[in-house]
Amino acid sequence: MGFVQVIEYETTRKDELDSIFDEWVRASEGKRTAFHELHTQDRDRPGHFVDIVEFPSYEQAMRNSDLPETRTIAEKMRELCSGEPRFMNLEVLRDEKI
Repeated sequence: MGFVQVIEYETTRKDELDSIFDEWVRASEGKRTAFHELHTQDRDRPGHFVDIVEFPSYEQAMRNSDLPETRTIAEKMRELCSGEPRFMNLEVLRDEKI
């Protein structure tokens, strides 16, 4: 049915992170397996962000994670974050428009 990866992190360097995300989108064109991403910011905690990334399957998500472009952005992201980003790997059990 699908797979979602949630990445939760904190940073005071949002603009720099936005730039490396844009860089990843360009560099991974035609290679990445992610097909949808929501980049969100907590209204009550402005330095707290959650990215929700959709993939066709867990296997495709892992293939995306193994891309050199993804490994590079993950290293850069860790340098810009306050603490270690938290990753959650979620199987989609229901997908409904309500």
